[in-house]
Amino acid sequence: MISGPDSVLLEDYEDYLLLQRRLSDATLCVYRYEVQQFLLSGHSLQQIDCTALEKYLIDQIEKRNLCDRSVAKALSALRSFFTFLQLQKIREDNPVALIQRAREVRPYVQAVSVEEIEILFSSIDTSTPLGFRDRTLFELIYSCGLRISEACNLKVGDVTENNIRVLGKRNKLRILPIGEIAREYLDEYLLRIRPLLIKGRLCTQELFVGRRGKKMTRQAIYKRFVEHCRVCDVDAKVHTLRHSFATHLLGGGADLRSVQMLLGHSDIQTTQIYTHLDTSELEKAYQKYHVRDKQTGK
Repeated sequence: MISGPDSVLLEDYEDYLLLQRRLSDATLCVYRYEVQQFLLSGHSLQQIDCTALEKYLIDQIEKRNLCDRSVAKALSALRSFFTFLQLQKIREDNPVALIQRAREVRPYVQAVSVEEIEILFSSIDTSTPLGFRDRTLFELIYSCGLRISEACNLKVGDVTENNIRVLGKRNKLRILPIGEIAREYLDEYLLRIRPLLIKGRLCTQELFVGRRGKKMTRQAIYKRFVEHCRVCDVDAKVHTLRHSFATHLLGGGADLRSVQMLLGHSDIQTTQIYTHLDTSELEKAYQKYHVRDKQTGK
């Protein structure tokens, strides 16, 4: 448990991340946890050098069985923290800057087929209020390509007749169209199911709530999704719905720039990770129309 000066320093660091860096809540939680772990290790903030930091990271990798991506997050958090210490005149240098980062591996993107989406959604028992809420929630995430944090933070007032207002990373606002099926479930949820869950708490503005009428957490959404996937034996995570949304749009002929805007990506290169997922149609077209292959039979 952190106490004393370290506790105050950690609070100041959080303010720095929130007010100056304007990081998302999810990133802020990761950075706070990694810095908290470092402070608990007892190293001197003024004296620790690059070698000692590398040893600390190696120890963390072994203790927590960290993957490459988690190590990269820990490095980013520590780099940011020592930058903060420089701004606070606690250190003159940033020893993390001397640690060479491994070449970033392009993330593996998991998407499922439209058929698997149908199997998953159809397996959800909508005869109960919580089941109907789950179906509505996951239909909306898939229909709009939402991040799980974006779905958590939706308010009733964000829903309009044909669109939904979403506040994404770095507080970027985007207006997204709602698919027909998701719209039908959402209308019924707002009219009949949500009032049962909030139990007259009219002050509750969150769109998706739990059995006690309080805002659903990321953990609760993840747990419910895993349970539904287990029932129908579909290998997926909540974020798979967002990946599948993008993949299916591109496969259906949508242009990359439009998908970028729908996903809320700042850089189109981030969106390009979806372009290599399904090359089967390209291969069929190549085999069918390539003149030389048709002539030679190759």
